[in-house]
Amino acid sequence: MDKLVIQGGVPLRGSIAVSGSKNAALPILMASILAEEPITYTNVPRLRDIFTTNKLLAILGCPAEFDGHTVTVTPCDLKPEAPYDLVKTMRASVLCLGPLLARLGEARVALPGGCAIGA
Repeated sequence: MDKLVIQGGVPLRGSIAVSGSKNAALPILMASILAEEPITYTNVPRLRDIFTTNKLLAILGCPAEFDGHTVTVTPCDLKPEAPYDLVKTMRASVLCLGPLLARLGEARVALPGGCAIGA
């Protein structure tokens, strides 16, 4: 097991950059469907699930631009259906269901895919 051993009695000083959390960013990005104006998020991790979410948002009518660790989502003409080919690639795709239903009164989202958990 790795560990840090700190000896000395001298106060610790310094700073670190804390990266964004994928599990926090995915539902926040999907909530952009509820917005009526562009929204910009910062400290978004550059991960495959984030890129897939941005692709799904664009298909649903909310194009997302990624610049560094900043994502800007611009809600436009929403579509109520999330295509199976994209939804099957990650479990978090189901997070678009609630916002679509709230904005449009209807939604069609296939059962999500992603990696298997458990047997």
